[in-house]
Amino acid sequence: MNSLKHIFLIALFSFCTGAFSQTVYPKITGYFGIMHPLVTISNEQTNVNFRDYYAVGFPTGINIWKNQKIGFSFEVVPNIKAQGGSDKVTNLLFHPGVLVALGNGYTFAGRAAFESSGRYGVTPVLNKTVIKSDNCSYFVAVPLPVRFGNDHPATFTVGFQFGISF
Repeated sequence: MNSLKHIFLIALFSFCTGAFSQTVYPKITGYFGIMHPLVTISNEQTNVNFRDYYAVGFPTGINIWKNQKIGFSFEVVPNIKAQGGSDKVTNLLFHPGVLVALGNGYTFAGRAAFESSGRYGVTPVLNKTVIKSDNCSYFVAVPLPVRFGNDHPATFTVGFQFGISF
C-alpha cells in the first residue's frame, strides 16, 4: 500500500512538471502599443514630431509563433495627426511580417508595409521585452519605417514604441 502511494506521487509529479515546463506551438499572442515617429527624413525635408505637429500610431496585432525562434505577425496601425488646432486619422497601415527571436527578450520583426494613403515599403523593428509576467509582457521597440510611392519622395523614419502583449 505504501509503495503504491509512492508510485502514484512519482507519476503525478512527472506529469505535472512536464505539463508546466513546455510551451505548445503554434503559440498565439496579441498586443497593443503606442508608436511615436520621432523624425522622418527625405531628400526634400526633415520632419520632427512634437515640434510643428503631433503624430501617433496605435499598433494592434496578433503574433503566431511556429516555434520558439520564428513566427508570423499581422498588425494594423491607425495613425492620428494633430496640427494647428485640428486632429484626424491620417492613415491606416497594414503590416504583415516575420518574427525572429534573438534571445534575451529581443525580437526582430521584418514587416511589409501597405498604407491607405497609397504609400508602401518595409519596416524593420527591434523589440525588447522589459517586464514579463504570467499574464502579460511589456515591451519597447524601435521601428525604422522606409516608405515609397504616391508621388512623394522616399522617406526614412525613426520611431519609438511601447506596449503590452498578452
